[in-house]
Amino acid sequence: MNSTQKHTELIKAEAKRLGFLSCGISKAGFLEEEAPRLEAWLNKNMHGEMQYMENHFDKRLDPTKLVEDSKSVVSLLLNYYPSEIQKDPEAPKISKYAYGTDYHFVIKDKLKHLLNFIQDEIGEVSGRAFVDSAPVLDKAWAAKSGLGWIGKHSNLLTQQVGSFYFIAELIIDLDLEYDSPVTDHCGSCTACIDACPTQAIVDPYVVDGSKCISYFTIELKNEIPIHAQGHFDDWMFGCDICQDVCPWNKFSKPHNEPLFNPHPELLSMTKKDWEEITQEVFSEIFKKSAVKRTKYTGLVRNIKFLKTE
Repeated sequence: MNSTQKHTELIKAEAKRLGFLSCGISKAGFLEEEAPRLEAWLNKNMHGEMQYMENHFDKRLDPTKLVEDSKSVVSLLLNYYPSEIQKDPEAPKISKYAYGTDYHFVIKDKLKHLLNFIQDEIGEVSGRAFVDSAPVLDKAWAAKSGLGWIGKHSNLLTQQVGSFYFIAELIIDLDLEYDSPVTDHCGSCTACIDACPTQAIVDPYVVDGSKCISYFTIELKNEIPIHAQGHFDDWMFGCDICQDVCPWNKFSKPHNEPLFNPHPELLSMTKKDWEEITQEVFSEIFKKSAVKRTKYTGLVRNIKFLKTE
């Protein structure tokens, strides 16, 4: 076994030990296929008010501009599928990824461990960890690394486990063995397209971000437009509809990351509890949660919007 193979196996074994679902590796370089797609998506204003999507266009497409002399993109998946969901069927809903501790903290910590391990075991390796917080096209890299294919709802899909997982990367200046992409297994299925209440999936594999419930409830800072009323299906933070209806998600298994377990009160809160939520309760339940992104005022705005539906 040569050193490249050995290093690759070491990294994948440690990723597994740290609790990652899977690990795939790609050669760092310009994402030629994604460049025209991203440009067209931005030109059609499908990013709505997410102005940050326009920034760092070159860096989004080329990791060597983010990490000098980078050779490899190590993509990692971490399961967040919960064993239980909210109990009151009439309560406003939170996307499953936000039930527990904010994934940025959880994954960043694991990535630091992985990078330290690489440096301890292999030697002087430079790199950076990315968790959805820098201009990196996570899904494109994960697909290129053979971890799944991009589904018609534009999420990454994997045959054995579906799509309820986070994607993260280490971009490092170390040559490794590279994985190959897998084939698309969406076939003629249109479940996600048919189920989207705001018709955000405008074409197979193309999501108009400015029509997505997740955009309205998290990213949009102004008032939610009236035309969206009656189309939220009780989602107050994020939305899982396109994933919930996907046939591949029947293979989802509960995660085993204690930090992703919800606050004890979260799942039992009733519709009335949510409609009467105070700043104190919000701060307690969402102390380390991704829901803090929308702030108390944003969540109350979303809940009020659902009441008028």
